[in-house]
Amino acid sequence: MKHPQWLATMEDEISALHNNHTGTLVPRLSAPNIVGSKWVFRTKHKSDSTIERLKARLVAQGFTQIPGFDYSLTFSPVVKATTIRLILSLAVLNGWPLHQLDVKNAFLHGHLTEIVYMEQPPGFVDPRFPTHVCRLNKALYGLKQAPRAWFQRLSSFLMRSGFICSRADPSLFFFYRGRITLYLLVYVDDIILTGSDPPFLTQFIARLNAEFAIKYLGKLGYFLGLEITYTADGLFLGQAKYAHDLLSRAMMLEAKPVSTPLAAGFHLVSDGVAYSDPTQYRSLVGALQYLTITRLDLSYAVNTVSQFLQAPTIDHFQAVKHILRYVCGTQHFGLTFRSSPSPAVLGYSDADWARCTDTRRSTYGYAIFLGDNLLS
Repeated sequence: MKHPQWLATMEDEISALHNNHTGTLVPRLSAPNIVGSKWVFRTKHKSDSTIERLKARLVAQGFTQIPGFDYSLTFSPVVKATTIRLILSLAVLNGWPLHQLDVKNAFLHGHLTEIVYMEQPPGFVDPRFPTHVCRLNKALYGLKQAPRAWFQRLSSFLMRSGFICSRADPSLFFFYRGRITLYLLVYVDDIILTGSDPPFLTQFIARLNAEFAIKYLGKLGYFLGLEITYTADGLFLGQAKYAHDLLSRAMMLEAKPVSTPLAAGFHLVSDGVAYSDPTQYRSLVGALQYLTITRLDLSYAVNTVSQFLQAPTIDHFQAVKHILRYVCGTQHFGLTFRSSPSPAVLGYSDADWARCTDTRRSTYGYAIFLGDNLLS
């Protein structure tokens, strides 16, 4: 039996499922394929590592689904890091407020087009129908098509409300009406909203809440591991907590810092003694790639070690450790976004000529600014 605090969150989840009419109990004999169900428990933390809330979630065991039978398409767009930086920059340049929203039980709002049967929730089996199974009417976490179903429901609502989906990033929606401009970014169930008219923003948040049950988190402060700190002339975007957690996972919190991501004149080649744990190598490099959202000073070094994910050697792993030692001494580095009287789009590019000793290919780099704010 879980702790009483966890039991309360489980009961809240079951209540949300019933209120949303997520499933209907039917006799087991009518179900050709039955998906399992389980509870997942998670402790959500704030940017300062204190506990924000406990969360219990009922999930479907989607790995038992049959392709073409109880699911087909599964793709759902994910917001690009460049788009996040662009919206933050536009908000700072125009002096717009940044709001953060969280959709309660987001996947439960998605409509299923396939017939899916699931076992009753462990610990909450209906005593009147103990052998029945749930025929799902709405999407549920764990189902392979759940992210797509939720995004289709949300995007349909936004377009009915006058929003237009960006062609450059499907996770960005914008609204224009006279002098009113709104931008909405969505990452699964997390939403960033900004715009030129605060009263209209408040009205739209109320309308969004009436449709989906929104938790208003106030001024944007912590989003997808990104920490937003407001300054006198803009904001600072960092990932100090994420960097600390990464170093802790790599057991390098006490490592001796270095002053550069890679040593000057350093070259990596594909030949060498194979590293004994390539999975660890790939995991660390993947985590470093996410860190480059705010740490663009790491981009070239991380790009370099990413070229050897298939067959990493000991030298490649030593290069990853060198990057982590640099991160150890620069955990609080990040991006600053400032207002500018006349922002212009500026781009810079460069390339190293045939630097790769294996393929003789060049590596091209670029930096795109909006005013003084680095976007890409």
